[in-house]
Amino acid sequence: MQYGKIPGIDKPVSRLVQGSVMISTRDLEGSFRLLDAIFAMGCTTFDTAHVYGQGDNERAMGRWVNERGIRDQVVIIGKGAHHNADRKRVTPFDITADLFDSLARFKFDYIDLYLLHRDDPSVPVGPIVEVLNEHRAAGRIRAFGGSNWSHRRIAEANEYAAAHGLTPFVASSPNFSLAEQYREPWEGCISISGPQNEEARAWYAEQRMPLFTWSSLAGGFFSGRLRRDNLDTFEDYLDKLAVYSYAGEENFRRLERAQQLAEEKGLSIPQIALAYVMSQPLDIYALVGCRTPEEFAANAEALTVRLTPEECAWLDLRRD
Repeated sequence: MQYGKIPGIDKPVSRLVQGSVMISTRDLEGSFRLLDAIFAMGCTTFDTAHVYGQGDNERAMGRWVNERGIRDQVVIIGKGAHHNADRKRVTPFDITADLFDSLARFKFDYIDLYLLHRDDPSVPVGPIVEVLNEHRAAGRIRAFGGSNWSHRRIAEANEYAAAHGLTPFVASSPNFSLAEQYREPWEGCISISGPQNEEARAWYAEQRMPLFTWSSLAGGFFSGRLRRDNLDTFEDYLDKLAVYSYAGEENFRRLERAQQLAEEKGLSIPQIALAYVMSQPLDIYALVGCRTPEEFAANAEALTVRLTPEECAWLDLRRD
């Protein structure tokens, strides 16, 4: 496993971050078995959110961490202020309410990295930066950032923080993968994949801001299940979402090139796709949603693979 450092967090942050949507209090034995195995492979960092499983995922994660007695060894990413069916919720009140909910579900005193799950560009950044600083000063969070925030809004927030002597956003969590995201899978998502987002990637490279990239394997597009001739046959929700968001001619060409390079290097297609993400000139931590220890082990192996800039450009259709 490889690790990095996030300002404000005094623990090693694993470059592979395990998600939590597959764990549940309804199957604590199976959930604990999966988390134990992934933790034993060196994963220290786990991604959660206030909206996942209506709070059940946070409760399951908290049970595991507390029963294993490893709070000082793991980095918990929490997310709050997600929109609901009625309104956008990026307000100091909703941020505070979600944070207290999550702490109660986890039964933790603090969350290591707290991300705002969505943005509302109509809301001024000042009160948002201020309330996050209040929670950091109170010890409820160690660091904070934005998930699905544009780089311009993060820059605006950090300019406000600098002007007022406050702590800035230290991390961002956009979508990024080898596959271009044609349509956002859920409302309010931000992607930095594809040629149209080159400006965002350049900004992140210049700032050296840590990126916790979600759907690093394009929601299963690189699993090999999706083909040009079977896109209307899927019934599973996540498979249909991958078709909706990623199925397009350019991405199928990227998939074919990933398959060719995988055969040359003796790797799997998902390993090549993940190696592409980790070989960028960016400070990346890849979010993965492994449902078995074997899946996580295969992804961890991809961390040892470094692709050349020429290989990355070829995979991304930027050279022949």
